[in-house]
Amino acid sequence: MSEVKNNNQAEPQAQLAITWVKSCIGYNERQRRTLYALGLRRRGQTVTHADTPQVRGMIEAVKHLVVVKPA
Repeated sequence: MSEVKNNNQAEPQAQLAITWVKSCIGYNERQRRTLYALGLRRRGQTVTHADTPQVRGMIEAVKHLVVVKPA
């Protein structure tokens, strides 16, 4: 008999630590809203998110304003 594995338990995803390091003054509203959507409210703040394609796309849009490290 072969053993059936139960895949109900999700594997933990990699986490990213995103830190807002540069002011968004002078940049367009879309980039400001992207920072807000990432959960960043003030410069110097760090948030953690799962490493997903959606989050990576948001980071790509504001990569000149943030620093990303694995959490």
